[in-house]
Amino acid sequence: MTFSYSNGFYCLRQLALLFGLVMLSACTTVKGPGDERDPFESFNRSVFNFNEGVYEYVLDPVAETYQDVMPQPVQTGVSNFFSNIDDIFVFVNSLLQFKFTQAASDFARIAFNTTFGLFGLIDVASHMDLPKHHEDFGQTLATWGVSDGPYIVIPLLGPRTLRDTGGLLVDSSYDPILEIEDDEARWTVIGVKTVDIRAGLLQADRLADKSGVDKYNFIREAYLQHRLNLIHDGNPPREAPAPVDDKESLELELELEKELLLPSK
Repeated sequence: MTFSYSNGFYCLRQLALLFGLVMLSACTTVKGPGDERDPFESFNRSVFNFNEGVYEYVLDPVAETYQDVMPQPVQTGVSNFFSNIDDIFVFVNSLLQFKFTQAASDFARIAFNTTFGLFGLIDVASHMDLPKHHEDFGQTLATWGVSDGPYIVIPLLGPRTLRDTGGLLVDSSYDPILEIEDDEARWTVIGVKTVDIRAGLLQADRLADKSGVDKYNFIREAYLQHRLNLIHDGNPPREAPAPVDDKESLELELELEKELLLPSK
């Protein structure tokens, strides 16, 4: 049986229905004061545990095999290719945030990497003083004054806020990968992108596992802090960052910040 858009929409509708039912159930099981940013913590922890199982038994073995089998230049080329596609969204969102100088740099990155970089396989732009930026529609909404909304964990996609989820839907609706007409080719590209992203997160995930802290809380804080840094271009308000006294926890947070550049789509 081949996958079609009608089948896909049916599955998404069923998933949305299940998601809503579980959300309602989780809302009734939240106990104690909790974190006001995470009102659905009971549900989120359930989804988090589900995702951890998928990562451990499905994605991580594939990602580890990918790292072991594929030569490093190939892995770098694959990451560069998807990063070049992402730069299209970065460029558009830089414009929407009125960062015109940055937008010009983003456009130049796309032009040089697509031509001289062989459709993005080689990142020549970074060697031309054209650094990679990270902008998405969730950040654009933030600059327009839209608040974070509650923290949520999405099946397979991981941590988000309600605002970032809306931004993800907008960015994804224009993803050129989803415009590939051949179903097999489209899902192959999506699969390679998923494995490439997970491979890039393996080290940070292992560090979190070895930290001895509550991984759910740590990932939540790392994600929210990371997004805050992106929204404020690395200069968040002074009162926003939570102090970290433990040296090991600080090193882990810095490593996660470096590795956990979560894709906007």
